[in-house]
Amino acid sequence: MHYKAGDRRVMNFLDIPNLPEKKVNLVLVDGRIGQDIEEKLMSLKINYIKTKPLDSLYPAISYHPDIFFHHLEKNIIVYAPGVCKEILKKLHSLGFELLEGKSRLTSKYPGNICYNGARVGKYFFHNTKYTDSVILEHLKKKDIEIVHVNQGYTKCSVSVVNENSIITMDRGIAKIAEKKGLDVLLIEEEDRIVLEGLDKGFIGGSTFLIDKYKWAICGDIEKLKTEKKIRDFLDKKGMEIVSLGNENSVDVGSVIPLLTG
Repeated sequence: MHYKAGDRRVMNFLDIPNLPEKKVNLVLVDGRIGQDIEEKLMSLKINYIKTKPLDSLYPAISYHPDIFFHHLEKNIIVYAPGVCKEILKKLHSLGFELLEGKSRLTSKYPGNICYNGARVGKYFFHNTKYTDSVILEHLKKKDIEIVHVNQGYTKCSVSVVNENSIITMDRGIAKIAEKKGLDVLLIEEEDRIVLEGLDKGFIGGSTFLIDKYKWAICGDIEKLKTEKKIRDFLDKKGMEIVSLGNENSVDVGSVIPLLTG
C-alpha cells in the first residue's frame, strides 16, 4: 500500500461516488495491479490502498474493489462480510464510516454481484433483484433514482464520465441510460481489455476519474480498437485522457476514488 497511516493533510471525501470535483489523492485498487500502474499513480501523487482477496469469489474477480465495496456518498462505504479487516481499519482511520452489507458473496453469478451497482450522479443502475439491502435502504432515503438493468456486473460495465455521461459496452444499460437522459457512448466489446482467467474485461472495470476533467485508463488508450470513438466522445466533454500503462488495458474491478485534496 502506498499510503502512510496518519497522513491527514487536507483531504476531502467525494460528495458523489466516482465523480471527484478536484484532483484525487487516494484510491482503492486491486491488490494485483501491475508495477507500471503503481509507478504511474505514484508519479501523479495518487496514494492507493490495495485490496486483499475475498476467498469466496473466483480468482479473476477475487481482488476487485467494485465487487465487495460500494461507495455510497462522502465518507460512507458499504462492504461485503468477510472483507479483509486490515483494509477496513485503514479506511476507518481515514474517517470513513463503514457499513457491513447483508449479502454474503458466493462464487457463482448472481451471488457475486450484490455490491456492483453503478452510481452515475443522481442515478443508481443495477440488477435490483440482487442489490444488497443496506445499499438500497440508504439510496431510498436519499434523492437517488434506483434504475433496474439486467446486467448484474453493472459497475464493471459502466465508465462514468460525468454526472450525465457514461461509456459502456452493454446495449441494455445504454438503452435504459439514454431513456433517463444520459449521454451514452456505446462501444463494441474489447478483447484488448485484459481480465486474467476470462476472455475479456470491461470498460468500467479499467477506467476511472482522477480529476473532474481527467479520465484514466489502466493501460494504453492507443491499444483499444475503440480509441477514436472514446477520444471523440471525451473531447466533447472537455476531458483529458491519462494512460496509466504502456500495454493493453487491464480490468482491475474499477479503481475507486476515495479522497481529493
